[in-house]
Amino acid sequence: MAVRGAVPEVIWARPERTGRGPKPAYTRDDVAAAAVRIADERGLDAVSMRHVAAELGCGTMSLYNYVPRKEDLYELMVDAISSEHEVWEPSGDWRADTLRVARQTRELMRRHPWLPRLMSPVYGFSPHALRYLEHCLACLDPLEASYGTKLELIAMVNGIVTTYVRNELDTAERVRALPWSETEENAVRGAYLAGQVASGAYPRMAAAFAQDAGPIDLEAVFDRALGRLLDAFSPR
Repeated sequence: MAVRGAVPEVIWARPERTGRGPKPAYTRDDVAAAAVRIADERGLDAVSMRHVAAELGCGTMSLYNYVPRKEDLYELMVDAISSEHEVWEPSGDWRADTLRVARQTRELMRRHPWLPRLMSPVYGFSPHALRYLEHCLACLDPLEASYGTKLELIAMVNGIVTTYVRNELDTAERVRALPWSETEENAVRGAYLAGQVASGAYPRMAAAFAQDAGPIDLEAVFDRALGRLLDAFSPR
């Protein structure tokens, strides 16, 4: 339900402190770091104004002086993690640099498993996120394309990375919840699938398995997915 009198506000346009009153006990960076610690240790669902205040050692209501809304807290968290992106002098090879960015982003999401849930354009224009975006565009300077096309490419690369990491995390979470080993699970499912394919009801699947029975190299699939995307943007 909308709050009467509420107006949209960007946390970054809001002064961190005014010139009046005593110096605040904490900074936005302190608040963001506390929230990130909680998310890293207990997951995103554990991040609340109450838990962050407890992590800092202050009252919950006083935390609202730093962060008006929980959505703003999420934005601070995404910005804090965006600061971990390495920025380097582009090599002049836009494909190699873009692949390097993608792999770095993947590792960053693996370090902070809650991050894919907050991958939204809404949180994409914080100071460190803009720095990251500017770096991505710099890497794409050699690509003969409009900036709109380059931004589309960056968004698609981030989409592939986010999708792959979410799948990795979901799979790992499911495996942890199994009452038996992953090997036992895969053996039972593999046997069932083999029986279905051998039934003759799925000739194309049978041909596919005959051609390549696996196992699937997920790292190679990740690289191929990115490579094919970059191929689509390469000048003909």
